[in-house]
Amino acid sequence: MSVSELTDLDLNREQQALVEALVRSLRPRQALWLGGYFTALGRDVDEAADLLPAAKIDLPTSETTVGPGASSRHLTILFGSETGNSATLARSAAAAARQDGLQPIIVDMADYKPRALKDEDDLLIITSTHGEGDPPQSAKPFFEFVESRKAPKLAGKRFAVVALGDSTYEHYCEAGRRLDRRFEELGAVRIAPCADCDVDYDDTSAHAIAVALSAFTPRQAAGMNGAATAREAPAFLATARFDKRHPFTATVIDNFVLTGRGSSKETRHIELSLEGSGLAFEPGDALGVVPRNDPRLVEAVLESVSLPADAVVTVKDRSLALGDALATAFEIAQATPRLIDHWAELSGAAELRALHGESKAEARSLFLRNHHVIDILRRFPVRGIDAQTFIAGLRPLQPRLYSIASSQVAAPEEVHLAITTLRYELGGDGRTGVTSGFFAERAEPDTGVPVYVQSNPHFRLPEDDVPILMIGAGTGVAPYRAFLQEREARSAGGKSWLVFGERSFHTDFLYQTEWQDFLKTGVLARMNVAFSRDRLPKTYVQHRLREHARDVYAWLEEGAHLYVCGDANNLAPDVHAALRDILQQEGSGGGLAADEYLDSLQRDHRYHIDVY
Repeated sequence: MSVSELTDLDLNREQQALVEALVRSLRPRQALWLGGYFTALGRDVDEAADLLPAAKIDLPTSETTVGPGASSRHLTILFGSETGNSATLARSAAAAARQDGLQPIIVDMADYKPRALKDEDDLLIITSTHGEGDPPQSAKPFFEFVESRKAPKLAGKRFAVVALGDSTYEHYCEAGRRLDRRFEELGAVRIAPCADCDVDYDDTSAHAIAVALSAFTPRQAAGMNGAATAREAPAFLATARFDKRHPFTATVIDNFVLTGRGSSKETRHIELSLEGSGLAFEPGDALGVVPRNDPRLVEAVLESVSLPADAVVTVKDRSLALGDALATAFEIAQATPRLIDHWAELSGAAELRALHGESKAEARSLFLRNHHVIDILRRFPVRGIDAQTFIAGLRPLQPRLYSIASSQVAAPEEVHLAITTLRYELGGDGRTGVTSGFFAERAEPDTGVPVYVQSNPHFRLPEDDVPILMIGAGTGVAPYRAFLQEREARSAGGKSWLVFGERSFHTDFLYQTEWQDFLKTGVLARMNVAFSRDRLPKTYVQHRLREHARDVYAWLEEGAHLYVCGDANNLAPDVHAALRDILQQEGSGGGLAADEYLDSLQRDHRYHIDVY
């Protein structure tokens, strides 16, 4: 959020003027203090932090005052975040560091100038991993620089890495590990081991941050040997009234199928009431849905291990009936390497034992694609297992994030989603996605749904007069509905162009009448569609971009912001390749010039990617 966007906070004119005057008058040290003040109040940290300068703030030594044991070294907390978890941890770590007498600077990797690494003293790096060991989209330029020959030598710098990941994937926490290895190669001193944090990262990350801060704190420096001893993990401050640990129970207003009869898939439009929550969001944000497993699957799992639903288990210091724990606390659909190892030990099954180790990654991945939790339990039965031992191999149930498909200006007290129901067969049985199956089969009107808002600051609308080019396929079109609703409500003058792809015109043209209305009113200046199964050869959004290469280039030259939303494995790389071809064709340079052009769009925050 920029100062010019303060009107979105429902401030009156007097409040807006006061905030603008304050923010513009702040010196760097004052801005940092004010950020800590907002954090301590427990307000929405995302909004408070957004009012501060986005780039790194260099504090003059003469103005820096810290407590006993003060040091001339400065701590910078760098984060790379896709869903907001790393950003939240970074702000929490900063709050804990201030309690230790440090004055940290927090910087998003997307806003950081990597050449400034040579001027750093101490670095705490917090980053997530996506896909096959990839960094967050917004952090890729930072990774590319650090891993290139351009990276400076970092002798005399100290660092620690907290890596977030998902052990479901083979290259778990690899993005963080990459930075950990590279910083050591560049000569920096590792002051704490790289911390691998799974989806249930709260305790692990808190401990890792405490270890790092112990080493960074001046009074601990004399005894530092690369294996600092942790103090008690800091009690991180709450960041919002409602979050993934304390969600708001929204109620279903409407739930209907968007796709037409005969479609090869089912996509639903969901409307939820946020009345009384105080939750606020911006176009581009996501809604976190805290899911509940299918009761039929819970029963099947209980039967497979011969355990009663009322058996008592302990989950994060809470006592729960096993049936409730399986419904709300654990993933009981998709299996993980953790379950394979756990069940191999309990069952003694040679086939499961043979899947252990890095050399078995491909075989393990194939096995997991063909075996869910219930399949493993049935195929390798363990008799006489107790409930607590059983759940030890299960992964915590994680919220699902969905791009918000509505503007809060257009639909106050509501939030809309577009969700494709995941249905498939495995082992002769019909299966559904955890959350998409819930909305398809059990989310009747007035049903309660635990939700929270997940900020996505890297997927925001520009100023009202700036053109936008929106590219998406399937439900990747959801945030663009919110964009256009917002622009219509604000009477924005900037041009909008939508390039949309799906399977069939007759059955899969999501929100067709709404796009047509936006075209009639001029909110949407132009629209191009690609329906891949209506004709041969198949046509996708990247083909439409190439067909209109000259116009695409002209819009970019006019300063348009570019948005890509949808499939990470196919859509994003295919669109990127098409854009590179367009820039080579229409620009004055070759491939290197096209690459630099795209890099500059990312550096200038004009190339926005939100993929899944």
